[in-house]
Amino acid sequence: MYFTYSLLLTLAFLILLPRFVLDAIRHGKYAAGFWQRTGAVPRVEFDAARPVVWVHCVSVGETMAARPVVAELLARHPHFRIVVSTTTLTGQRTAQAQFGDITTLIIYFPFDWAWSVRRALRRINPGVVLIMETELWANFLRECHRRAIPVALVNGRLSSGSMRGYGRIRFFMRRVVNDLSVAVMQSDADAGRIASLGLDASLVKIAGNVKFDVTENVSDARDLCERFRLEAARPLIVAASTHHTEEQIMLAAFSSLLNDSLLSPTARPRLIIAPRHPERFAEVAALIQKHTASYSRRSAAPLPNDATSDIILLDSIGELAEVYRHAEIVFVGGSIAPRGGHNILEPAAAGACVITGAHTANFAHITQEFREADAFIQLPASVSDADATQSLLAAMRDLLNYEPHRAQLISNAHHVITRNRGATSRTLDFIAPLFMVDGDKGKGARTKDE
Repeated sequence: MYFTYSLLLTLAFLILLPRFVLDAIRHGKYAAGFWQRTGAVPRVEFDAARPVVWVHCVSVGETMAARPVVAELLARHPHFRIVVSTTTLTGQRTAQAQFGDITTLIIYFPFDWAWSVRRALRRINPGVVLIMETELWANFLRECHRRAIPVALVNGRLSSGSMRGYGRIRFFMRRVVNDLSVAVMQSDADAGRIASLGLDASLVKIAGNVKFDVTENVSDARDLCERFRLEAARPLIVAASTHHTEEQIMLAAFSSLLNDSLLSPTARPRLIIAPRHPERFAEVAALIQKHTASYSRRSAAPLPNDATSDIILLDSIGELAEVYRHAEIVFVGGSIAPRGGHNILEPAAAGACVITGAHTANFAHITQEFREADAFIQLPASVSDADATQSLLAAMRDLLNYEPHRAQLISNAHHVITRNRGATSRTLDFIAPLFMVDGDKGKGARTKDE
């Protein structure tokens, strides 16, 4: 089965190779770190007294979720060395911003061929591997198991959609998941799904979602606030992590707000749009320019009208957290477009009112908690972009006009976040046995691998 898996992986790579080459020319999204993806990562020198913990995150969301885990791990084991890997370019940039000063190395995750995985493992020589959320790479897990390297799935989640896919190859997935040492899942549903794939129930734990513990993001974006006068009296709406069609819907709703006779004169808003994928920045800029509202772009040279422009394109990485602190309303994207949604906890923790579309399957447990507590606004499923625009317009108008409603949503969200904290500590307790080899030195204290 592993030979067949590797063969299919190779065929997929060859089929997608033209896309990778084209991307290298245009954006560098997939081409970035190509040699590291073959396992040619910098070597981490062996030190029995300072074992290495490899933390793998796919992209931005998983990287942000890893922050409290890494912080508490180092608080408990300050002599550990941390290596963080990501799959995407945006994840890599986020990792550099969040972990650059506390990690030994930040790398791209290797392609899941046995030879590239072996090369990376030899060079990093980890004592323990922590995989954030959803990454189940068959050859990587198998090679770790062969080297007696414990692997923990941390903050694990398996959506119903993923389960449908895994269910078609359940006999293979049983072998894959049983190379895990422990799976610390977000919810009962997630735990049940991974157990149904064949993982021994004694290795499945439930700790809650560590993203509830990500309550403050450190972001040095003071110049952004000063340049665009985000502290000014006009209320700020943020469209965060938007996907194709969502910018057009938000721009149409926002344009209507600016000319809305039902909106209080003191509630005339400004809008910041932050697309999810950097390769779409130019596309979204062209879309904004079609509207009559005044417009500024973060990446452009500063201009006098930046302080008063109606619309700001945040075409940068790592500044969204600072923007949340100044926002009255945050629409979290990937939720009108059927992408499963993105994390609503960070803007809610910053004190903004959160709006999402109907598609939030990627964060089903979180959105259920918020829905039951009346802690955010979730728009109904839309049959058209015009329908979505009207729903979004009505929600934003209501929040801008009625401050008590905003205050209640913010208060409710605060209570949801507070009562769900503690998952990080529980997670570290569950995985603590993986580090308890040769006293407190962890598996990384074993003999040198090469």
